[in-house]
This record gives sequence, C-alpha cells and structure tokens, in this order.
Amino acid sequence: MKLHFLGTGAADWDLSWADDSIDFRRNSSLLVDGRLLIDPGKCVFEFEKTFGYRDLYAGVTDVICTHRHGDHYSPDTVARLEAMGAVFHPTEPWDTLELAHYTVRAYPANHRTAENPMHFVVESKDDGRRFFYGCDGAWLFYDTYRALCDLGHLDCMIFDCTIGDVRGDYRIFEHSNVAMVSEMKDTFSKLCPRFLVSHLARTLHPPHEEAAKVLAAHGIETAYDNWITEI
Repeated sequence: MKLHFLGTGAADWDLSWADDSIDFRRNSSLLVDGRLLIDPGKCVFEFEKTFGYRDLYAGVTDVICTHRHGDHYSPDTVARLEAMGAVFHPTEPWDTLELAHYTVRAYPANHRTAENPMHFVVESKDDGRRFFYGCDGAWLFYDTYRALCDLGHLDCMIFDCTIGDVRGDYRIFEHSNVAMVSEMKDTFSKLCPRFLVSHLARTLHPPHEEAAKVLAAHGIETAYDNWITEI
C-alpha cells in the first residue's frame, strides 16, 4: 500500500506561499495507491502543479473526508475530482464503506469544533494491509480505542501533531502535542509497529528537520509534503 502525502500542515499555513520546499506544509491530505483520496482540501490541485505531476488524480476512484473544516474539505476540489470520475462518499462515524479496493471504517474523533469529525482505518482488499488516519483530533475517545483494539493489527498509525513539542496550550482539547502522540504510540505499540504524524501547525513547530528530530526521539516519523512511503 502506497501513501502519498499531499499536505501535512494544519490550517495556519498560507497557500499563497506554497512551494516545493520540505519546510512548506499544505493543508493535510493523503493519496492512497493513487486511488483513494483522504481530505479533498484546497491544496490538492496546487500540489499537482507545484511538484510537476501530470494526471496525478486520473486514477482516483473514491474520495473521503475526515470533517468539513475548510482546510480539509473544498467543494471546488470535490467537484473537479467528481468531474474526473471519482465518487465522493459522505460518511458518518461508525460507518463502514466497502469500496472496490478498500474497506474504510470511520470512527468518531475528538475534534469538537467540527460536526461529526472522524478518523479512518483503511484496509486494502488487495494485500490486507491497513492503516489508521487521525487528523484532526486529540486523545482518542475510549469507544474508538476499544474498537481499534477489537479490530486488531494495524500496519501504520498516522496521528495529528498540530501542537508540536509545546505544553500548556489550550488546543490540546481538540489537537495533539508530541507528548500526547508519544503516549498513544506506547499504548498501541502491541497492535502497530509504525507511527507517523501529520497536520503540523506552522506557528507551533520548527522547520521539518528539527521537528523530525524531536519526534524521532519518541520513535515517531514526521511526514512532509510529497513524501511517498510504503506500508
């Protein structure tokens, strides 16, 4: 399963500054195997142009969204993808979507300023690999935690790390900092061997290399825009 990070930033990144630097982060968005797009935000087509891709989304068949905040959902982006043949799937917490190549399970997320925010587990019907995608959100709800434990092994977990290595910030009530992600990693380590973060705030994180060094000390990888990784 191939994960292509189209954006790894929170809402405070100004897309008018966008370039192909490792230190610029678009609003968080993820392309899975060139087929499934998670969070069709404003950056999607700018990303394709800036990084010199052609027809990057020609193979996209399905689009899902964690919540309808403007940095995760753009009606214009959805319309363009639908015009290319993709299907947008409105989803509610606890839904299960059976797509051609994936089973997608939706779980309630701890992100109170959004209506019906969700995390996803995406499972490939081709090879059985599966990953958790949790941007936005703070501590997982207990019911979500139990459901993930009941589901069993995950090959990768991707957590929100909006707040960075900062303590005492009020946003911990709907976002995570490094300490929170580290604690969740330790809790899930029996179910999952690999942990990543995305959704980093511009005003709360240092440049990529420094942020990645901090998180690496906790055994956590830091995603960046245009990073492709296999799970």
